[in-house]
Amino acid sequence: AFLGPPEVNISSCLNCIKVTIKLPTSHLRKNEKLWSLIDIYRELDYGITLKTLDGDHKRPHKKMTEEIFSTVIEELYPNRNYCVSVTVTASPNKNSIPSPWKCITTDSVAQQDYYTVAVAGAVCFSLILAGALKCMHAGGYILQKNLLPHSLV
Repeated sequence: AFLGPPEVNISSCLNCIKVTIKLPTSHLRKNEKLWSLIDIYRELDYGITLKTLDGDHKRPHKKMTEEIFSTVIEELYPNRNYCVSVTVTASPNKNSIPSPWKCITTDSVAQQDYYTVAVAGAVCFSLILAGALKCMHAGGYILQKNLLPHSLV
């Protein structure tokens, strides 16, 4: 019997990719309940293959003990295209079908900093506007207390 393929979703972050793995469903029933692969094997191994411009890179296998699991592949280059495929194996069953390739471009510094710059810009603009209004009020251009100069009263 072959395990897989797992369901894989990926999202990009700065210099990294977040990989969410959902185990394939099993067809084993016990007491009318569909058992998950975790119920059957307790723990499974997952392996991630990362495809880059210079070839495929198999990452070391790690253990997973949950039906849905997330991990982060770090130390990647920003603004580059990467593809990910995941295999899931169990100790007694090394036969597995890898997930289809999923591809994504890692975030660039500019995308991450855009939000920071936008918020900082809005705060600076508000402070400048408040300062200008305060100066105009102090200079008597707006919100004058007396409508007529003293000499005319």
